[in-house]
Amino acid sequence: MASPSPSPPPSNSGLRTRLTKDRPPAPSPSPLAAVSSHADRDRIIGVFRSALCRAESPEAFALQALQEAIKPQKQTVLVLEENQYLENALRRLLQELVSSAVQSGKGVMQCGNSVDSGESSCMITRLLDMMLYLCERGHVEAGMVFQLLEDLTDMSTIKDCKHVFGYIESKQDVLGKQELFRRGKLVMLRTCNQLLQRLSKSNDVVFRGRIIMFLAHFFPLSERSALNIKGVFNISNETKYEKDPTAGISVDFNFYQTLWSLQEHFRNPASTTTNPTKWQKFASNLMVVLSTFESQTLCSADGKHNNTEQEGDAASNIKYLTSSKLMALELKDASFRCHILVQCLIFFDCLKAPGKSDKEGPSESMKEEIKSCEERVKNLLEMIPQKGREFLRSIEHIVERERNWVWWKRDGCPAFEKQTFEKKSGQAGVRKRNPRWRLGNKELAQLWKWAELNPTALTDPDRVRTPSVREYWKPLAEDMDTSAGIEEEYHHKSNRVYCWKGLRFQARQDLEGFSRFCEDRIEGVVP
Repeated sequence: MASPSPSPPPSNSGLRTRLTKDRPPAPSPSPLAAVSSHADRDRIIGVFRSALCRAESPEAFALQALQEAIKPQKQTVLVLEENQYLENALRRLLQELVSSAVQSGKGVMQCGNSVDSGESSCMITRLLDMMLYLCERGHVEAGMVFQLLEDLTDMSTIKDCKHVFGYIESKQDVLGKQELFRRGKLVMLRTCNQLLQRLSKSNDVVFRGRIIMFLAHFFPLSERSALNIKGVFNISNETKYEKDPTAGISVDFNFYQTLWSLQEHFRNPASTTTNPTKWQKFASNLMVVLSTFESQTLCSADGKHNNTEQEGDAASNIKYLTSSKLMALELKDASFRCHILVQCLIFFDCLKAPGKSDKEGPSESMKEEIKSCEERVKNLLEMIPQKGREFLRSIEHIVERERNWVWWKRDGCPAFEKQTFEKKSGQAGVRKRNPRWRLGNKELAQLWKWAELNPTALTDPDRVRTPSVREYWKPLAEDMDTSAGIEEEYHHKSNRVYCWKGLRFQARQDLEGFSRFCEDRIEGVVP
C-alpha cells in the first residue's frame, strides 16, 4: 500500500501578490541618481574644467556650463539636491586646482593658462568669478561662493592667503549685497577668524589689520557678532616681568616692579575697583610712577621717536620688553612714556564708563583720586616733546567717541539705518488733523482747538506788533525807582528772557542805546 504523498507547504504567493498590488509604484530614478556619485562628480568637474579654459569672460558661459553639467529641473535655478551635487563637485575641483598649483611651484592665484587665447589667466580666479556671477543672479545657492572661499583659504599658505584675501577685497561690493550677505555672512566671519588665528600678532600686523578693516566694512555697524556686549577683558594677556633683582644691573628694582605691576590692574580694571586693597595698591604704585615721570622730564632729542608721521613696523609696538636691563632706556623713551600714560587714561575711562550701577562703579573717594591722577597724566602728556599737546587732543577725542560707543551698546545696539517713509499716492498733499491729539497738557490742547475755531487769530494786525523801546522798558524803569521799594529778586532785570527780548528790540530801534549795555549793563539801556 503506497503511502500518501506529503502535502505541499502552504504557499504565500497569494499574500505576496496582494501586497504587490497595494504597494504604490516606485518613483523613477532621477538622472543624477541613475549614475554613481563618483562618476557624476567627475562628469561635472570635467564640464567646468573645460569651461574654465574658454577665452570668454566667465559671465558669457557660466549659465551654459551649469545647465550642461547639472541639467536642472527648473531650467535656470537649481533645487536643493542639485545645489548639493554642484557644491561637492566644485569643492573637489578647487582642491585639484590648488594641488596642481602646488606641484607646479606657482601660487594658487597664478595657476593655469587660457588654452584658446594663450593669455595668462588664473583658473581659480575664473572659477570664483563664475560662481560669484551665478550666485548673484540667483541660479545657485547664494552661500556657495563663500564656501569655496573658505576652502581656498584653508588649503593655502599664509603667502597665498594674502593674494586670496586681495581677491575678496576686490569683490567686497558684490559679496556685501543683501541677497549674498544674508546667506554667507557667518561663513565669511568664520573664514576671517580662522585666518586671524593662523597669523602672527607680531609678524603679520598689516595683514591682520586688512582683515579687521574688511570685517568693519563688510558688516553693518549694528552687527552684534563683532561687539563685546558684556565688556569682558582679555585676562590671558599677562605681562611677565622679573621678580628677583639681576646681579650687576644698576637699576632701582623697586621702581621696576612698581612700574610693571600696573599691567596687572590694566588688564582687569573691574577687579581693582571691587577690591579696596587692590585699589590702594594700584593708587600708591601709580603715584610713584607719575612722580618719577614728573621728576625726569624729557628733552627734544628724547621725543624724536614719538613722531606721529612715522610709517612702517617701527611706529607700532605690540608689546614692550620687560627686562630690567632696559629700564633706564625705556624711561628716556617718549613713546614708552606715552604708552603707559595712555593706558592710564583708558583705565580711568573704563572706571567712569556710563550706565554702571553704584556697586559696579567707583566710590566717591576713588572718584576724587581718579580726577587728580587724570589731571597729572594729561599734564605729563602735554609735556611730551614734539606734538605732545596734539597727541593729547587726539586721545581725548578717541575717549569721547568710545564713551558714545559704550552708551550705544548699553542701549541694546539699535540699528543706525532708518527706514525711509514712503507716502501713498492717495495721501499726497492731504493733511488731516486728528481732533483727539494730546499736546502735553490740557491748556495746549485747548489752545489748539481754539485756533481751529478762530483761524484769523494769528493774522490779527493788533497782535502782530513790535512795541517801542520806551514802552517795553517801562516796567524795568519803574522797578529802578527807589521810592517804589521793590526788592532786587523781583526786578524785571532778573528775568533773562525779558532782558534778552528787550536787547533785541533795542538793537533794532536804538543802536546807540544798545551800545551802553557793555558799560552800564541792563540799567544803562533803559531810556
